[in-house]
Amino acid sequence: MTGRSSSPVAHVELRGFGWRHAGRRAWALRGVDLRVERGERVLLLGPSGAGKSTLLAALAGLLAADSGEQEGTLTVGGADPRERRHRTGALFQDPQTQLIMARSGDDVAFGLENLGVPREAIWPRVAEVLRLVGFPYGPDRRTDALSGGEQQRLALAGVLAPDPDLLLLDEPTANLDPAGGVLVREAVRAALEAAGATLVLVEHRVAESLPLVDRVVVLEPGGGVMADGPPEAVFAAHGGSLAEAGVWVPGVPIATRRSTVPAGDALLTAEAVGFRHPGAARPALAGVDVSVRAGRALAVTGPNGSGKSTLALILGGLLGPTTGAVHATAALGASLVGRPPHRWRATDLTTRIGSVFQDPEHQFVTSRVRDELALGPQRTGRSPAEVSATVSRLLDSLRLDRLAEANPYTLSGGEQRRLSVATALATAPRVLVLDEPTFGQDRRTWLELVDMLARLRDEGRAVVAVTHDPDVVEALADDRLDLAAAP
Repeated sequence: MTGRSSSPVAHVELRGFGWRHAGRRAWALRGVDLRVERGERVLLLGPSGAGKSTLLAALAGLLAADSGEQEGTLTVGGADPRERRHRTGALFQDPQTQLIMARSGDDVAFGLENLGVPREAIWPRVAEVLRLVGFPYGPDRRTDALSGGEQQRLALAGVLAPDPDLLLLDEPTANLDPAGGVLVREAVRAALEAAGATLVLVEHRVAESLPLVDRVVVLEPGGGVMADGPPEAVFAAHGGSLAEAGVWVPGVPIATRRSTVPAGDALLTAEAVGFRHPGAARPALAGVDVSVRAGRALAVTGPNGSGKSTLALILGGLLGPTTGAVHATAALGASLVGRPPHRWRATDLTTRIGSVFQDPEHQFVTSRVRDELALGPQRTGRSPAEVSATVSRLLDSLRLDRLAEANPYTLSGGEQRRLSVATALATAPRVLVLDEPTFGQDRRTWLELVDMLARLRDEGRAVVAVTHDPDVVEALADDRLDLAAAP
């Protein structure tokens, strides 16, 4: 227990709580004692894999008895959290899992309709929450035409619409541009003030989130609470040890890892590249010129909806442009000159250009981490011994060794991101195109991941990173392409 003052019934109470996912040896959480009073605003921190997302899922009443093993007790408002789902709003790391309707307004209205809100009250509320989160379109916008950041804002609007009294947010600004992050934090603040809701927030953008919270709780991997108290007191007393353990602590500097040698040959060039979805009123990407060079790290930045992920798919050979062209140079493969990457054979593509999607689950095709890493090398004809050595090296270098037998879909968001990076590295491509490569990483794994990308860059590979993370730009980027918002 934390020893904090108590009300007759705490809004959230955990006593010796633990959870182990089915088929896993290690506990995702264990021995957690925690009490959160009504109206408290808690920032939940901890290294990647400490169980933060699992705890939010438990509080949301989403851990089914047949999907794992529970220890201890957990209550929300004195009841089983499954009985309180109608008063709990939860936003998780992948917004796509929460969007179910074709039109944006209908998606926000869906939850209100299920709660029996009168029809005449639904649409004014939909308009209100869309405005609160800075959603840039009207209610008729198709959900499948939204960027990742726009999906995040829409999902948050759906969570806020019913005025929940417990708000659970898992990295709500991770895929947002800085302006979008400000809007979302302001929307959360307004919702909390209007409803007096309790907040449990998981967020790696710690400094920006501190004005929203009055308490910090740090989970320790393997069990229990590492630190608990007012933010300034926790960071003053434990800042050094927390940073070393992997927690993002405000004010702890990050070293620059930019290249110190001249750029190498151009490997890919894009000329006036654009893309328009069939039937769309405007292009998703328009008129981009860029050169991807060996020995350089290029950061692609810009507001949500500016076409960053579309450009990543085009450079990765996974999408053909509707205007302009992408050319490979002889430095990437003489036999491929004259053919755009989206026309290459799969083996030619995977051994030359590796891609990491914004949503890591979209590139998993097996049921075991080890098999996921082995798949690419096997398809390129490497021997069993070479495949085994590659898998072992990547498991170790990206801190996935303890998860080798786990199902990729049961990993935390940060672990899934590292696995997706590892799968792209498994075939040793000359060009790496990564969409939000540091999403969900704690401080330690962030540093290790950026160090790895810097080493690959220094070995002569080209790194293209689509990112909203200013620290990535500051630490790694030798070049920068800033895309403008679509007109």
